[in-house]
Amino acid sequence: MSTNILQGKKGIVFGALDEKSIAWKTALKIHENGGQILLTNAPIALRMGKINELAEMVNAEVISADATSNEDLEALFTGACEKLGGKLDFILHSIGMSPNVRKGRAYNNLNYDWYHKTLDISAMSFHRVMQTADKLDVMNEWGSILALTYIAAQRVFPDYSDMANAKALLESIARSYGYRFGKSKKVRVNTISQSPTNTTAGTGVPGFSAFIDYAEKMSPLGNANAEDCANYIVLMFSDLSRMVTMQNLMHDGGFSSTGITEDVVKIILDKEEN
Repeated sequence: MSTNILQGKKGIVFGALDEKSIAWKTALKIHENGGQILLTNAPIALRMGKINELAEMVNAEVISADATSNEDLEALFTGACEKLGGKLDFILHSIGMSPNVRKGRAYNNLNYDWYHKTLDISAMSFHRVMQTADKLDVMNEWGSILALTYIAAQRVFPDYSDMANAKALLESIARSYGYRFGKSKKVRVNTISQSPTNTTAGTGVPGFSAFIDYAEKMSPLGNANAEDCANYIVLMFSDLSRMVTMQNLMHDGGFSSTGITEDVVKIILDKEEN
């Protein structure tokens, strides 16, 4: 349901690949609620994905940018302000990739060059995005910047491997830069810790279906899906959340506050009986 709570606001969505991605759903929700968007992704993702289809659906321009490149980000922000006709009100960082996970390297057998790439793409890029936006002064006061994270930053999920370290760094960057941006421009910076979600990137993690089943049984409300997350992002981009910053916001149906549930106990007891 459209509320137009983003009417007059404009910003950038990083990371929309295909219709499964949270960034894709978010772009649709932003458009539905009156916001203007510029879409961006890395050159290889633009070739592999369907971002041009999304651009037509939300009447958005697309600018290719590698989020690990200062030069690309400078060109992106300059181009975005030109195409959108002014400074930005929101940025969504929905970027994450681990070569070690993709290639099945266990956490006790990491390739360190790949590990560095995981951190650079999945976490340090968030700092680059904000530092570039800060230096170029492209954010309006009371703007909102968000990155997507996962509870593996705080808890052990063995198959999540070095991505867990990247998410922990991402959340730390949000707090550290959130303080700076809040003091200088009243811009708020937060992360959203989302339920395991059936995205193209998520399903690349070994045992991901078990992640989803377990979280579903551990969450009193069940798992939050990609559309639920998109709605939450719209709220966080709106003026309704203008005093929320430097927070890791749990969007997981209650998973993060639940010790054990009847559903999980039943499974254990059934196994013992059999």
